[in-house]
Amino acid sequence: MNISSLSSLSSHLSASTEASEPKPPLGEDQKAVIQAVKAVNASGILGEENELTFIIDRMANTAVVRSVNKKTGAVVQQIPSEQVLRMADKSSGGN
Repeated sequence: MNISSLSSLSSHLSASTEASEPKPPLGEDQKAVIQAVKAVNASGILGEENELTFIIDRMANTAVVRSVNKKTGAVVQQIPSEQVLRMADKSSGGN
């Protein structure tokens, strides 16, 4: 899964879904998370090297917030963790 900044979030989500699959509208909770991510990034609290990103994990159908190194693209921290996302996917009948 690619990591993208909030400025290119919509293009990333569009590219990761098939053209025939409509994107579900963002819920109020997801909109609130996006606003919080934008506020944290604008504050500079994570320093110059890191930023928060918000994505939807399609397999687990869950919102994911990541702290990402801007230069390398490496994930510094992710909430929920990748392991939790895969457990959620398996419990809902995914592979």
